[in-house]
Amino acid sequence: MGESNMLKLMKVVLSGGVLLSLVSVAEARDLTIVGFGGAVQDAFREAYIKPYEKLKGIKILEDTTNGGLAKQKAMVESGNVTWDIMQMEADEVTMACEQGLIEDIDWSKQKNADEIDPSQFKECGVGALAWAKIITYDADKIAEGPKNWADFWNVEKWPGKRGLRKTAKLTMEIALMADGVPTSDIYEVLATKEGQDRAFKKLDELKPHVQWWESGAQPQEWLSSGDVVMTAGYNGRVDAAQNEGKNFAIVWDGQINSLEYWGIMKDTPNIKEAIEFVEFMMTKDPQVVFANAIPYGVSNVKAMDALSPERLAKLPSSPENLKNAIRFDAEFWIDHGEELAERFASWVSQ
Repeated sequence: MGESNMLKLMKVVLSGGVLLSLVSVAEARDLTIVGFGGAVQDAFREAYIKPYEKLKGIKILEDTTNGGLAKQKAMVESGNVTWDIMQMEADEVTMACEQGLIEDIDWSKQKNADEIDPSQFKECGVGALAWAKIITYDADKIAEGPKNWADFWNVEKWPGKRGLRKTAKLTMEIALMADGVPTSDIYEVLATKEGQDRAFKKLDELKPHVQWWESGAQPQEWLSSGDVVMTAGYNGRVDAAQNEGKNFAIVWDGQINSLEYWGIMKDTPNIKEAIEFVEFMMTKDPQVVFANAIPYGVSNVKAMDALSPERLAKLPSSPENLKNAIRFDAEFWIDHGEELAERFASWVSQ
């Protein structure tokens, strides 16, 4: 009788162990990296994802986002985290860290950190790339194109639609530059009620001629189709279009220069694997491949040193391209982003 009960207990324990193993297998999933899609995602794939899959003998999944924290927040609150590593804008990585949506990792103390430019470390994140928002137009259709944001507003000289990103962020700055505010004063002016009113008044002038884009791939698509005659866009995506044979010009004057970061989702079951992958992406060789695939700056100092002068000249961080540039102020948008986003959403819908 006692022996029979013992055997029954052993069977229960064994079956429970099998059940737990099956649950673990069911919960296990491939590492998932999330980017902003398009040409930059293609560059991530060639420089980081494929080499790491080959190195580790694993499969890495991809997903895309247009930014914002709503999806991350829903995942963390529901306990259903399906993303692991995310490309994030400078202000959003700080807010996500403060809200507990990404892992609080001091990347300056992680493996390969000694090769990273110290300015590329941020709360919970490490630099993924440096980009610029610029003016672009089809030089096959416009012989003499715009030289700056004031020209961008000149619909008499260059009739037709303009492409602008459908957000207050990175659009308010452009409006003030178009209105003659020096690049060095943009955020000081924009921090005032008068400056914000001035930006919206300038946007009022162009609003009937604007086609609003939400993904970084749309500006190039719209230029190709003729839907817009000029547009704000990201320099790397324009370069990708150039490589495909498009004669899209880049106007560097008044570029908005910024960094984006890698962050790791809070409570991911793949935390160890995610950290190891980011550490790999922090190394020199894959970053050289990335910067040669798409002209965005990278965080590894040795990688930047390894690039040719011709390639460096295409990067937003080139001294020539930085003349009259704005460095995106993430802290400003953390402090003012919510109120300006609400006002912009109301304004754009009217």
